[in-house]
Amino acid sequence: MSPPTSRPPAGVPAPGGSAKYAAIAALLILGIGGLFAWRNFSAKSAAGPAPAAPSIAVPTAPTNPKIEDIPPPPPIEEKPEGGAGGPRIVYVQAGGCDGKCVGTAPPELSQALQVRGMQARRCYNQALSQDPSLRGHVEIAVRIGTAGNVCAVNVTSNDMRTPSVANCAAHILMSGGYPAPHGGCVERIVPMSFVPQGQ
Repeated sequence: MSPPTSRPPAGVPAPGGSAKYAAIAALLILGIGGLFAWRNFSAKSAAGPAPAAPSIAVPTAPTNPKIEDIPPPPPIEEKPEGGAGGPRIVYVQAGGCDGKCVGTAPPELSQALQVRGMQARRCYNQALSQDPSLRGHVEIAVRIGTAGNVCAVNVTSNDMRTPSVANCAAHILMSGGYPAPHGGCVERIVPMSFVPQGQ
């Protein structure tokens, strides 16, 4: 009678033979990772290139992801006012800056207003998707209190066919706080020019 063999049970790798199983596992992991990367790339390519942002006549300033994440708040109080340039909207928050503003603005205030002005591009992009020929200029006055709070936002000029872009931009300028001025409130005009990209 022959002696029993010392073979391992079926399905269990022989000692020293595990290197080929490790290599197969590594190849499978690499293959799955490559397939995932290929599907991601294919999905992005199928979506096409991202639409170009319209040019806006606001000087460039570094973006602040915290400010960009702020959704536009609803207006606290809206007062439509008539005039030679058509209706204008004034957004006023409680605890405002009464009287004439004679404070001094810190240098950071202009930069913060520019960043918020650049965020108004999303308002224009939204309106542009409905009216591809939409263009125009908007000016918004922002009154900022001594604590950096927004006291009032006033659409002073809007020559666009729709008030939606100016109103949306006013909501963005009204959101959040600003660097505090010294010696009283300040008022700044934020001019914005919206034209389709490449024109």
